[in-house]
Amino acid sequence: MIRNLVISNPTETDVKSAYLVFEVSIRDAFEKEGLGALEEDINREILNKKHMLDASLNLPDSGTYFLIAKLGDTVVGTISFGACGEDIRRCTDNQLQDIGELGSLYILPEYQGQGIGSALIKAMAAQLDKQGIERFCLDSGYKRAQKRWIRKFGTPCKIVEDYWGPGSSHMIWLCNVADFILDNTK
Repeated sequence: MIRNLVISNPTETDVKSAYLVFEVSIRDAFEKEGLGALEEDINREILNKKHMLDASLNLPDSGTYFLIAKLGDTVVGTISFGACGEDIRRCTDNQLQDIGELGSLYILPEYQGQGIGSALIKAMAAQLDKQGIERFCLDSGYKRAQKRWIRKFGTPCKIVEDYWGPGSSHMIWLCNVADFILDNTK
C-alpha cells in the first residue's frame, strides 16, 4: 500500500482531479482490452462517470455515493456505490435489482497494483456496513479486471458469454459486505 494515501469523500475541489482519473483510466482500460478505437464508447463512459460524480456532490438524493483516494492534492482513484446498473439488471433478469452496485473503481495506471483499489473497497465496505447494507454486486466486461475480480471476489454469480461480442463475456459478482470488513487479506 502506498504511504500517505488518504481516502475520503470527494469535495468540489477534487472534481477536476477525479475527472482526470476517469479520462485516463477508462481510456487506458479500453486500450488494454484492444478496444481503443471505440472512441464514442470511451467518451460515453467517461461522461457517465463525470455525471455520476457531479450528481453525488450536487444532489444528495442521487443515490450514488463516491469515495476518492488521494496522494497530496491529487486524486489517484475512485469508487462509487449506487443503484444496480442496467447491465446487471439485464444479465440477471432483475434478480439483483434491489442490491446496490459497487462501481467506478478506477485507479490511475501508474498507481495500479499497489493496493489502492483494495483500500477503496475496504473503505466503501466500512461505509456500507455503517449504513446497514449487507451485500453489494459488481460487474465487469473488461477481461483484465475480470481476472483481478475473480482473485478478489471469487467465482462470479453470473457469467453471460458473448455479451459484448464473440469471446467477450460479462461477469457479475454478489458479495457480502462483512467479508471485506473482517478479512484484511482482500
